[in-house]
Amino acid sequence: MTAYARHDILSARRIVVKVGSSSISGNAEWRIDMLVDAIIEARARGQEIILVSSGAIATALSLMDFSAGRPTDLATQQAAAAVGQNVLLWRWQSSLARFDVLAGQVLLTLTDMQNDTPRSNARRALDRLLTLGVLPIVNENDTVATHEIRFGDNDRLSALVAHLMKADALILLSDISALYTAPPDRDGARPIDTIGPDEDMRQYEFGDKVVNSVGTGGAATKASAARLAQDNGVGALVTGADNIADALAGRQVGTWFAPAPTSEPKTDTLSVILSDDDHEVTR
Repeated sequence: MTAYARHDILSARRIVVKVGSSSISGNAEWRIDMLVDAIIEARARGQEIILVSSGAIATALSLMDFSAGRPTDLATQQAAAAVGQNVLLWRWQSSLARFDVLAGQVLLTLTDMQNDTPRSNARRALDRLLTLGVLPIVNENDTVATHEIRFGDNDRLSALVAHLMKADALILLSDISALYTAPPDRDGARPIDTIGPDEDMRQYEFGDKVVNSVGTGGAATKASAARLAQDNGVGALVTGADNIADALAGRQVGTWFAPAPTSEPKTDTLSVILSDDDHEVTR
């Protein structure tokens, strides 16, 4: 079953949920329990959930001596990721333990997705984790990735995972409730309810990619990732992390990227992720 309408998420067989650093790190750590509650409720309906969780480096910021903010050199980012990933998974597992559910960590690099053998291995491992009742938690392997072989952001990674795992829907959780026609603080900006598969998104102003002390992302990266999923036959919803229960229940929240009524992908995945243009947003 492919979720062609937002309400079909409620009956989707397999869903990829991506949560960003700003939603679960620092003072927002409390939100992990809320997200787990919603995921467990969806699993109780018989749905398979794959979680893509950012936050490794952001988690390390509060644990290590980074008084100057997010490190900018690659080696320190890699070291911070090694520390933060450990704590991040522990936080997810501590919350899941309330329901006697295990988490399974899957760390990927762009090279893994580009090459047949590791890509097949990742698919097989994720499938097996799901059949064993484990919640797969995917993140980029920031400890070994370099600037030249990075996905760029976990929004794009989640779209690729959704395509790899033949998910029915992708939910991209943000710090805003929906995408807007222009920056939300601008006069006249309005939330976007639905973006069709052939809709020209150049009419919208999503802004530039955001890089701050917490992580990377922003509306533009979410729109780009949602279009990538949409072009590969996966419906994508962009909404706020606090809307997770409503999103998984298929309620009218966020911005829905409706896939074309066919499962045939319109773009080649690798050609898209290797492009510097982010042309998914500009067409």
